[in-house]
Amino acid sequence: MSAFDLTPPTDAQRQALESSLSPDEARVLLQHGTEAPFCGVFLDNKRDGVYCCRLCALPLFRSSTKFDSGTGWPSFFAPFAPEHVREIRDISHGMIRTEITCARCGSHLGHVFPDGPPPTFERHCLNSVSLSFTENGASYDDPLQRGGAEAEPAG
Repeated sequence: MSAFDLTPPTDAQRQALESSLSPDEARVLLQHGTEAPFCGVFLDNKRDGVYCCRLCALPLFRSSTKFDSGTGWPSFFAPFAPEHVREIRDISHGMIRTEITCARCGSHLGHVFPDGPPPTFERHCLNSVSLSFTENGASYDDPLQRGGAEAEPAG
């Protein structure tokens, strides 16, 4: 069970968070878009820490689960906590895929595929613009003013 509050943002909180997005972030997070491969800011990030939802700051993936998939997008073999990521059947673009969204705010993150490394054999393929990053030892962002685990340092 997660120590983080997974209650969705209120309408007022959501409006405030969405107003801070760039047009490209809004296209990906809110309209289920995709950024071009090999251009995301987190593709080659090697720092230790936690990747969080760009919109609501919920921790999503640890750097220790990141791997180079060669696909051009940051890839992870396991989420921070299973309940932090929601899986949705996606039949767009003439194929069947599994979309992943932030469990708290519903923002589009990317897709998960069954071709990752052990131990999960999953590849969570994410858009960099869907993410923020908190280095180990730094406090998590808390844009929803939730306190608790969200006020604690990452790591």
